[in-house]
Amino acid sequence: MSVPLLPPEAEALRGKPRHGENVVQRAGRVVRRAIASSPAAETAAVTEAAYAIQQPVTTGRQISVSSIRGGAGKSTVAALLALTYAHYRSDPVLAVEADPALGTLPHRLGAREVRWSGSDLAQIVDPAMLITDLTGYLLPFPGGGWLLPGSQGAIGTRLDIETYRVVMTSLRRYFATTVVDCETLPAEVARTALVTTQARVLVSPATPEGVVATRAVLDWVGGVHPGILPTTVVVVSHAAPDTGLDLRRAAEHLGIGGAVVLPLPYDRHLAAGGAIRTDLLGERTLQAAARIAAEVMNRAVSRTPGRRRTGAGAPAAAPGTSAPTSSGAPESPGTSMTPGTSTIPGVPTPPPGPMPPTTRPVPTARPAPAAPPAPAALPVPSVPPVPSAPPVLPSPAVSTAYGSPSGPGMPAPGPPR
Repeated sequence: MSVPLLPPEAEALRGKPRHGENVVQRAGRVVRRAIASSPAAETAAVTEAAYAIQQPVTTGRQISVSSIRGGAGKSTVAALLALTYAHYRSDPVLAVEADPALGTLPHRLGAREVRWSGSDLAQIVDPAMLITDLTGYLLPFPGGGWLLPGSQGAIGTRLDIETYRVVMTSLRRYFATTVVDCETLPAEVARTALVTTQARVLVSPATPEGVVATRAVLDWVGGVHPGILPTTVVVVSHAAPDTGLDLRRAAEHLGIGGAVVLPLPYDRHLAAGGAIRTDLLGERTLQAAARIAAEVMNRAVSRTPGRRRTGAGAPAAAPGTSAPTSSGAPESPGTSMTPGTSTIPGVPTPPPGPMPPTTRPVPTARPAPAAPPAPAALPVPSVPPVPSAPPVLPSPAVSTAYGSPSGPGMPAPGPPR
């Protein structure tokens, strides 16, 4: 039996969806693009982000999204990631709601009713099921992805660890990318998702209090498992047009330990709630979503950044990111400890100073290896003499006329008479 997510009277409360940017912002962007735009740079940035998002995976990649408190934009970021992966990737993408206590992920992905939940699927899933059988229990969302709700809208619904484990392990082989909208930390399911997924996203409000609380969570996570931080992406979500937060200092504070810090700008369409329509998102929001998705996929494909593939077959770095350093920790935007080196959009970056001249020692030429000595001639074995043929005995003469032999002691035949 299907259950509607919102009662009919609640639909009347929703106003007309607005564009993420107002008219003045859109007009200014058009003018700037016509006067001082760089089509080559924009195309290169989009291509790099698409290449990172579309890079192949050998096994299913699972990405957890959590936050320190409700209202930080956790479900919004999870929905943006799911929509971005479903748009760019050709393989199946799944969004799982692991926050069943009146979560908003189904609303954000445009679902209107729920029939099956994660608890129901855990009781009927079977390894012999095909993906065509499995999708009958899921909800499609725009872009070609699939959604598994956490509940049917009942208050007090909880998701236990065993149900979460069965669902995630059973669905991993069907979907190349899975985005999990977890509970707020330090809930039990959220703690489990932190250590069982290949990459994790921690959403922080764009306020000083939110940054401080998020830093405390990162310190706690780093104490539990230090290898988690290099595969963590911190998203600073703006719920207002101008929060007054110093993004450069916030990125330096949150990036200690190896996590990459990326901003999600304010968007009127996202702030209004409801289903996310990508055609109504602002230009900056679309670019930020693609950049976040690319950075998360880079870390999901390689759990240890120092072991990330290099060379001609390696995936390109996400827009605004750099390759890992020789020490194994990637130099990500906003994570540098040097003041003024953040690459967060909207923050001026001072030009780098001149590099000190360096000299490299000239390698000495190695002497050519000596030619190997010629092999000694092998002795020719002596050939034994061929034995002489035995003497040929004379054959007895045979008379052809009479048929009698002729030999010693026998008269020679006379002439015929």
